[in-house]
Amino acid sequence: MTEAVSALREPLVDGQKTLRAVTNDICRPLEGRPTRLWMAGFVVAVTMLIVGGASILYTMATGIGTWGLNPTVGWAFDITNFVFWVGIGHAGTLISAVLLLFRARWRTGVNRSAEAMTIFAVMCAGLFPLIHMGRPWLAFWVFPYPNDRGSLWVNWRSPLLWDVFAISTYFLISLTFWYLGLLPDLATLRDRARGGLRKTLLRVASLGWNGSTRTWHRYEHTSLLLAGLATPLVFSVHTIVSFDFATSVIPGWHTTIFPPYFVAGAIFSGLAMVLTLMLVARKVMALESYITKRHIGAMCKLILGVGGIVATAYATEFFIAWYSGNPYEQFAFFNRARGPMAGFYWMMVFCNVLVPQVFWFRKVRENLWLVFACSLLINVGMWLERFVIIVTSLHRDFLPSSWSSYQPTAIEVLAFVGSFGLFFTCFLLFCRFLPVIAIAEIKGVLGYARRGGAAGHEMASPARDREEVMT
Repeated sequence: MTEAVSALREPLVDGQKTLRAVTNDICRPLEGRPTRLWMAGFVVAVTMLIVGGASILYTMATGIGTWGLNPTVGWAFDITNFVFWVGIGHAGTLISAVLLLFRARWRTGVNRSAEAMTIFAVMCAGLFPLIHMGRPWLAFWVFPYPNDRGSLWVNWRSPLLWDVFAISTYFLISLTFWYLGLLPDLATLRDRARGGLRKTLLRVASLGWNGSTRTWHRYEHTSLLLAGLATPLVFSVHTIVSFDFATSVIPGWHTTIFPPYFVAGAIFSGLAMVLTLMLVARKVMALESYITKRHIGAMCKLILGVGGIVATAYATEFFIAWYSGNPYEQFAFFNRARGPMAGFYWMMVFCNVLVPQVFWFRKVRENLWLVFACSLLINVGMWLERFVIIVTSLHRDFLPSSWSSYQPTAIEVLAFVGSFGLFFTCFLLFCRFLPVIAIAEIKGVLGYARRGGAAGHEMASPARDREEVMT
């Protein structure tokens, strides 16, 4: 029987895929030898990680005097990179948790890689406050543990301490949510493994998954529970990060718009990074049938919508500065647009306000090279946004006699490069050993928009899939 496609809906999976075909397509890259393209990317990522690790070790041994900080600009590359990576990690929870609660079926092609990206981005974010402490080996002081030093406690009124609890909670919830979603696919890999250490490790990691009705029932209820817990964290984590600035008295920082502004910016940058990784994984892992132009178009529309919120926040900042009548606040924003670092500001506006507007056009959304270039530019623009907020607000403070400039040193740049090395090393290892796409969830939408045919009538169950593999 030929497969009929709905005239009103587009399929979420291209081609007449059966359950066995889905399993084979997604698992095949994990079971054979790595491709040359994967090896080349892994070598580059590990090289970046080694270079960045060496610069971080040098910083720890010598002190943060190796950075370009000065008494006026006490925060710069380090906190910029911290806020940037925390923002990158937001889209994973947004796509996985929020879209799960709203039953958006197109999330099934992108949620797994987005969840993994969240975990790796938060790991990269944690590096920079750790180094900036000056004595990273005493990092355990920020956690509430019993001690014998009398009344020596951390400053609970500091937003920097709130960051520790907010981000660690976010990381643990995201890690649990990601691992829970992996269980059905780990069981599939376990059943396909021929024996040896790989099968043993998969048997342990799959936690005895048997694909029974009771198992699936508990799995779905737990997923919804974790999604409900994780969704508020999307808004709370970057809200607390914004308090690092909003609770100060520095012009350009002391504003109530920062919490929603930072949340929107975090989601904006995270979506752009997810889109970048989707396009790369789609090509390298030969997953064009599962990460379709429909998925990419939906991501572009999300970026366009959130980008409008970010652009509105930029305009609102200038309006508040003008309406406040505060000369210091007005000067801070005038300095951003006309001062010695105005080039960074206008590059930010170009990347974050103008570039996303091309997604209004369907031809652009369907041109993958243009989409890839735009997603890279948005990532650059969001890093510049954090740099502009932090450095341009500090280098011109209340007293002209204390005005200073800032220029990053090679050590700072290499540490930033090393964070990208860590991120891409972890992501490439994830792509090599774990399914980039949720096999079980893809099978659940295999018959979407199709009437009749094999794909429309087969039940998507791991038990049936294991029978097909055995035969």
